[in-house]
Amino acid sequence: MKITQIRNATIIVEYAGQHFLIDPFLADKGVYPPFPNSARQDQMNPLVDLPTSVENIIRGIDAVIVTHLHLDHFDDKAKEALPKDIKMFVQNEADASEVKNVGFNNVEILHEDSVFHGIQLFKTIGEHGRGEVLKLAGEVCGVVFKHTSEQTLYVAGDTVWVDSVQEVIHTHKPEVLVVNGGDNQFLEGGSLVMGIDDIYKVYQAAPDSKIIVVHMEAVNHWGLSREDLRSFLKDKGITSNIAVPEDGESYVL
Repeated sequence: MKITQIRNATIIVEYAGQHFLIDPFLADKGVYPPFPNSARQDQMNPLVDLPTSVENIIRGIDAVIVTHLHLDHFDDKAKEALPKDIKMFVQNEADASEVKNVGFNNVEILHEDSVFHGIQLFKTIGEHGRGEVLKLAGEVCGVVFKHTSEQTLYVAGDTVWVDSVQEVIHTHKPEVLVVNGGDNQFLEGGSLVMGIDDIYKVYQAAPDSKIIVVHMEAVNHWGLSREDLRSFLKDKGITSNIAVPEDGESYVL
């Protein structure tokens, strides 16, 4: 497999001959206002440019997986740029309805037994924060990829470390994991995605796996920098286990 970090949670997964675009956030730098009630209210989203053109990103894509419909995972530019007949996987009926309403006509809801060109896709459950903030954050999902020619891949989506994540690791034993680790949060309510402690718990649950941390420094409410995470990983001696890619960086696994 090959995993390319684009920006934020947007990645391209090349797996068993198919190209998946996950959580496309494709706008130019600074198009959207900052997320409210959070840090950096003077900075417009996205905070950084894409590492390549939208045309290059979507060229050759076989399917799109949208883990949930927050702006930084499926934005207006993605709705405009993606072909309306491309295969779209979403987490539930409500998201399917919204995606269809903007013109997409090949929409499928992920289940625990979905199959795409021989690749098994298992929908997983996450929690987009803890406590009261979950009511605002809403439902989210991740996905496990399996194929006889590939290592098992777990893309966790927007979740903190919770029992359901541990259960996915225990059940599917992924050799490769992608986690969203920017520790994004509002001024109150705590982390919406993984911070340092959560990422370390993922490592402890899967110490022999390759972990790739994305969703960093791309929107105004991020709370964990790449530099600080890399410093922590160096102190723990686990830099070979956990990768923190720059936008545009790829891994062949």
